[in-house]
Amino acid sequence: MIDTLAQSPVSAEPTRTIGFGNLLRSEWTKLRSLRSMMLCAGLIVIAMLGIAIILGIRWSRQDGAMPDDFDPTLVSLSGIYLAQIVAGAVGVLTISSEFTTGMIRASFSAVPQRKAVLAAKALVLTAAMLVLGEVISFASFTLGQTLLADKHAGASLTDPDVLRAVVGAGLYLPAVALLGFGLGAVVRHTAGALSAFFAILFAPSALVDLLPDSWRNAIIDYLPANAGSQIFTVVHTKDALAPWTGLGVFCLYAAAAVGAGLLLIVRRDA
Repeated sequence: MIDTLAQSPVSAEPTRTIGFGNLLRSEWTKLRSLRSMMLCAGLIVIAMLGIAIILGIRWSRQDGAMPDDFDPTLVSLSGIYLAQIVAGAVGVLTISSEFTTGMIRASFSAVPQRKAVLAAKALVLTAAMLVLGEVISFASFTLGQTLLADKHAGASLTDPDVLRAVVGAGLYLPAVALLGFGLGAVVRHTAGALSAFFAILFAPSALVDLLPDSWRNAIIDYLPANAGSQIFTVVHTKDALAPWTGLGVFCLYAAAAVGAGLLLIVRRDA
């Protein structure tokens, strides 16, 4: 009996490969199953449509001629200034919630390739925010321009730079979400990551005003919020970055945050 067992080949259990496609589906399930994510998506919709309605009504009742720098496209898309805060929170929660609950250990146990896990989370987040951003941007633009039509002050998608601005608003939201995602991976704590997000997005604009004018003018256009907002603006201020350049600069901030998060998530314990 012993000789028979010794001579019998030991059949190793085949190694299970999850596959990146299955990993993407898993991350999508996680993202859409969180109540906080559905709440944040609803807040983005409310912010974009609500501000478009409020400003559309306000400018449709404007007495006299419109100002020379009036930007009807930006009027319809101004809700993005509130929506970007929620988008950043979505990015933070996508990764920080798993660290808070300890679920990240199970994720890394199932998929030891941490880079693949982080990449899947980032791709799912980007795709979801891109679809939501584009849909709500076009909806907000349409609603706002409908209200401005009574004043004959609206814009059309065929007007110069208008389509770029509407599409750009939809591109800006996933970029903001990725910035929050990267910071969430770096800090690994929701409150701390949100604080870092607000500090990076808003604080530099206030701090740069303390600098001498020559320094301020050289720096201010390259700050995250100032650079990124050029993509959904039609009437630009003097010396502002070009729309796609501004979005590119903002994406560099997001890429730096995600890169730092990737580096640290590989080196640190879960």
